[in-house]
Amino acid sequence: MHAPQEQPGPAEHTDATAWSPPEEETRPVFQPVEVRFEDGRWAVGRINAWWQAEDGRLWCRLRVMGDGSEARWLPYDPERVSLLPSHGL
Repeated sequence: MHAPQEQPGPAEHTDATAWSPPEEETRPVFQPVEVRFEDGRWAVGRINAWWQAEDGRLWCRLRVMGDGSEARWLPYDPERVSLLPSHGL
C-alpha cells in the first residue's frame, strides 16, 4: 500500500467545497446524521464518505439536507455531528 500524498485541507482553500482527498483513499458510505450548528439549530444530513488523514484525524464528506449546499469535506466532530441509525429500526 502506498503512502498517501500530503493533501491540503479545506483551511488552505478559499472554497472548502472544492477540496477533497484522493478518491482512492476514501470509503463510501450512506450514513444519516444530525448536524448541530453553533447557534443551536440542528438539521438532518448525511455522510457519504470517510477519509483518514496521515495525522489520524477522521474526515467526512457531509451534506446537510434542505439547504441547497453541496457536500463538503470536514473534520469529523462527534460533538456536532451525531450518527443516526441507517437500518434495523
